[in-house]
Amino acid sequence: MLEDLPFDIVSLHNAYAGGLDAASVVSESFRRIEFINDPGIFLHLIDAQIARQEAVALGSFDPVSMPLWGIPFAIKDNIDAAGASTTAGCPEFSYEAEQDAFVVALLRQAGAILIGKTNLDQFATGLAGLRTPYDMPKNAIDPEIVPGGSSSGSSVAVSHGIVTFALGTDTAGSGRVPAALNNVVGLKPSLGAISSTGVVPACKTLDTVSVFALTVEDAYGVYKVAAKFDGADSYARPITAPSLGSALPSFRVGVPDVGSRIFYGDAIQSDSFDTSLRQLSDLGGEIFEIDFSAFYEVANMLYEGPWVAERYTVIEDLLAANPEAVHPVTRRLISAAEQYSAADTFRAYYKLQALKRQTDSILEQFDLLCVPTIPTFYSVAELEDDPFGPNSRLGAYTNFVNLLDLCAIAAPVGARKDGRPGSVTLIAQRGQDALIAAVARDIQIQCATPLGATNWPVPQIEGTLEDKLARPDEIEIAVVGAHMSGLPLNHELTQREGRFLFTTTTAPTYRLFSLPGGAPARPGLIYDATGAAIAVEVWALPTSQVGAFLKNIPRPLGVGTLILDDGREVKGFLCEQQGADGAEDVTRFGGWRAFLRHQTSMSQTTQHQPKEPTDA
Repeated sequence: MLEDLPFDIVSLHNAYAGGLDAASVVSESFRRIEFINDPGIFLHLIDAQIARQEAVALGSFDPVSMPLWGIPFAIKDNIDAAGASTTAGCPEFSYEAEQDAFVVALLRQAGAILIGKTNLDQFATGLAGLRTPYDMPKNAIDPEIVPGGSSSGSSVAVSHGIVTFALGTDTAGSGRVPAALNNVVGLKPSLGAISSTGVVPACKTLDTVSVFALTVEDAYGVYKVAAKFDGADSYARPITAPSLGSALPSFRVGVPDVGSRIFYGDAIQSDSFDTSLRQLSDLGGEIFEIDFSAFYEVANMLYEGPWVAERYTVIEDLLAANPEAVHPVTRRLISAAEQYSAADTFRAYYKLQALKRQTDSILEQFDLLCVPTIPTFYSVAELEDDPFGPNSRLGAYTNFVNLLDLCAIAAPVGARKDGRPGSVTLIAQRGQDALIAAVARDIQIQCATPLGATNWPVPQIEGTLEDKLARPDEIEIAVVGAHMSGLPLNHELTQREGRFLFTTTTAPTYRLFSLPGGAPARPGLIYDATGAAIAVEVWALPTSQVGAFLKNIPRPLGVGTLILDDGREVKGFLCEQQGADGAEDVTRFGGWRAFLRHQTSMSQTTQHQPKEPTDA
């Protein structure tokens, strides 16, 4: 029955392949809206008959040319849809859009069907979801808890399974906080990857369109469609969206140390985060605790500094002509911009740049950061009593991300001990969206928490052949040592948009040596018919980046042609024969990681050996 059909992309496309028509799914989406009966979710609905006609016009099921064929979606009402009003949560600001926002047009071209426009904190200012002159959307998990903002309606609509995905926007966490509160995925892409043409800005220098979905796989699939460069958007940047592929077999994760974790006394949330870190470790993550003070200092700048003046520029005329049209909480927050001078702005940018230098030195040590998406939960009643304090605290782990030009994804993990949803956010440097999404996908599958507010299981995703093959504009490179995931030189691949494909071994015709020299320790792989199979990782590197990558490879290492265990030939690291002179033969370990583990074990054994007694 359609009432029981999960609305994730895998389930819908399987149903379409079996003969289900898209118009019926559109009708079911509208039926679910009536059944949920929450007038606060949508501010505008597309005419149901028109939406069904769009579904019929798609023609025969074709997920290859239209990867979002027949997929129902919603958009936050600060994003334009042709023929519909855009309110940004303020009736007096409302205007009718003449055309779709750039991103909405891309999604429709890919076969997605727009159902409606969702509620939000007015002018996308807030993290709780209560700053709206309309009915407040109810949290899909627990109506007593705030729904999260500013993309409140989008996250609630996805959590209920009304739509497969919804667009939000994210300036300070508006694409992640509501995801955590409603047990869905919230993808905040690298700034500039998704066009903001046709989007009412909050802070134009920090804004990005975000994606809410039931699964990481769906969120990233939408991102792949949406991440197209828009020359008309002055803040757009050409950031590639490669296939999601496999997660790294080993990766370094920076997390707040115990002394700098913020939970505001919520011991259950603290326990939930500890559990998530153990799960990340099980997936191959090497956890490192770090002092998070510099990140928090950046976070505090967003609302305590002159960036609020960016919000002021959007509604300055409205504030001057009709201040009562603006929600009183929003008006009070944005009007604070009037106290800042141009000199204050420059001082803030200087301070931010200095903090960026600190955080960059931390970030370059890790593949990603992991933080709780929210530090704790707040009720509607608590926000009604204090509309500022709890709202600000909800952004403890999100406010710094946009200011530091990072990408992030909030992923559901196992429910807390009290039944409330668990969520962590993975964060990485700009352009590493695929890396964090692959890890987030694996942790969502591992936790197997039912999707959103439904009882639908996480669908089983089978990796496609495309995930493990280089594209025409990429070259496969096998790495054998310090360039492998989680090791010191892996950043030379990831910072050049390298994409992990798979782990395998060479043919049994190689010998591995630990080369003499300074840090980082490096191996040398030499062809030898009497050798053994050696573990390697195969990566895809854009051909445009190969030259810069090769430039950093010192003698006696080089890149030649390796034979893999299945007989395939790929480019990979090899060592000149004379490079093995004076080097330790470590072939017996079968790979560099195993050799490093052996070294670590020997070092620990030596440290713990009892010392010989000495005479006094």
